[in-house]
Amino acid sequence: MNWYYLIASILMFVVGLVHSILGEVQVFRRMRENGFIPTNGGNVLSESFVRIIWSSWHALTAFGWGMALILLWLARNSSLNEALVLLGNYIAISMFIGSILMFIGTKAKHPAWIGLLGVAIIVFYGGIG
Repeated sequence: MNWYYLIASILMFVVGLVHSILGEVQVFRRMRENGFIPTNGGNVLSESFVRIIWSSWHALTAFGWGMALILLWLARNSSLNEALVLLGNYIAISMFIGSILMFIGTKAKHPAWIGLLGVAIIVFYGGIG
């Protein structure tokens, strides 16, 4: 069992869960009028753009959970060969880039950069440990 990958998998799942819940509570609740999918973008966004943003928001969570499942699979694989370590490194790189984008884009005010950076570091160590 690779404990680094297991911890990173759990952290990635939690980051995704918090992302979707807080998005619904802090962003989309104000844009929802009568249905499940928010449609009210005020004077700035049309209904179709609000729907795209909502869908994209939750698609990110789904992608994060997909990576969490890959990390869980890697954690259970006791004999990591070079290709599997490379797969882990690609996940670490993508999480690191996402962390940098969140850090710069929000001036470090959105905590997702911390979670994504944590996943990146833990996965990286999982590949060398």
